Amino acid sequence: MTPMPSSSSSSSSSSADIERRARRRAGAKMGWFIHAFVYVVVNVGLVALAASRGHNWAVYPLMGWGLGLLIHGAVVWLIAPGGGLYDQLLERERRALGGGDRR
Repeated sequence: MTPMPSSSSSSSSSSADIERRARRRAGAKMGWFIHAFVYVVVNVGLVALAASRGHNWAVYPLMGWGLGLLIHGAVVWLIAPGGGLYDQLLERERRALGGGDRR
C-alpha cells in the first residue's frame, strides 16, 4: 500500500509543474519573437539589396518565410496549450462532458 501524499507534497509538485509549464510557454513565445526579429532584419536587407539592383525578387523570400512565421505564431499564440484558442476549446469540451472547470 502506498502512502497518501501530504498536501504540502502535492502543492509543491503542482508548483513545480506550473513552473515547468510557464517556462516552456515563455520559451516558445520568446522563440517566436526571435524568429520575427530575424525575419525583419534579414528581409529588410534582402529588400534593400534587390532594390539597389532594380529588381523585385525579394518578395518571394518575404512571402515564403512570412508564411512560416505566420504558422509558427499560430502554433505558439493560438493552438498550443496556454494559447487562447486552445484554452477556449478545452473549456468547451469540459463543459460538453459535464466536467465544469478543472485545472
